[in-house]
Amino acid sequence: MEEAKQIVRDIAAGNIKPIYLLTGEEPYYIDKIAEFIEKNVLAQEEQGFNQVVLYGKEVSIEDIVGSAKRYPMMAERQVVIVKEAQHLARSIEKLVAYAENPQPTTVLVLCYKYNKFDKRKKIYKLIKKNGICFESKKLYENQVSDWIRKNLQAKGYQITPKAAIMLVEFLGTDLSKISNELEKLQSVLSKETEISPLHIEEHIGISKDYNNFELKKAIGERNVTKATRILNYFSQNPKANPFVVTITLLNTFFTQLLKYHGMRDHNPKSVASILGINPYFVSEYQVAAKNYPMKKVSAIIAHLRVLDLKGKGVGANISQEDLLKELLVKII
Repeated sequence: MEEAKQIVRDIAAGNIKPIYLLTGEEPYYIDKIAEFIEKNVLAQEEQGFNQVVLYGKEVSIEDIVGSAKRYPMMAERQVVIVKEAQHLARSIEKLVAYAENPQPTTVLVLCYKYNKFDKRKKIYKLIKKNGICFESKKLYENQVSDWIRKNLQAKGYQITPKAAIMLVEFLGTDLSKISNELEKLQSVLSKETEISPLHIEEHIGISKDYNNFELKKAIGERNVTKATRILNYFSQNPKANPFVVTITLLNTFFTQLLKYHGMRDHNPKSVASILGINPYFVSEYQVAAKNYPMKKVSAIIAHLRVLDLKGKGVGANISQEDLLKELLVKII
């Protein structure tokens, strides 16, 4: 996210504000900015006396203000970082008096994670006026593969679209978790490497042949043999391949396929834009549309909803193996 990078660049250039509110549903950038401040605003020898990390679960607003109003010892400024500040949601307005006139020699950082901060509050407006308010928005699933590509590209690596999708499918949209796995890959692969599904399998442990991505493709092609083989593998490895993930991905796929049928313009660029997919995968939807007419797609989505409820134990207690068998029968 460019805004996060700009905040880091400004801090590195010495343009440091007295108060930062880092908020939002995606914790990755909040942690990255706070970590940069923690490691770089003060010299290492200054940190012992002039840097404190507090936790919202353990402190009050009065404790935070007390720490923020102290003067630095043998340093130009001090840093006060409040992690898990979302636990102070009910009392955060008590910071208004401090935010109106923040201590110029203090850098106060509020890490308010997993929630959107109410921008109507007076405290938000004051921090925005006298410091920095940063919102870390959660990425949609179809945005994460592009984030992976850009993240790797900035470090001298490339990744195939299929490999990026495999990571998203396996790890979800948690950028911190994805970043950790990317660091593993970078530690064993040389720069300029194009990361492939084989690299993902070898170094992260995601099967390049038996995963939901390949299942979706096999079902789209009506390749019963391949789909059956993958589902048998899922049945034997239920913990690594939870039914809820499979059913969610297939529901998304067929919902997108329904949109595809409703489109007048089937130009690959238009399809990719409207469905929110990488252009690399448009051909899969073209193939699936031939194999599944609109009426059939609507029926499949209805079946998937019923199977989703069964998978959650509603009205029946069915094993994952039987659910997967029923899944294949209902679709193909």
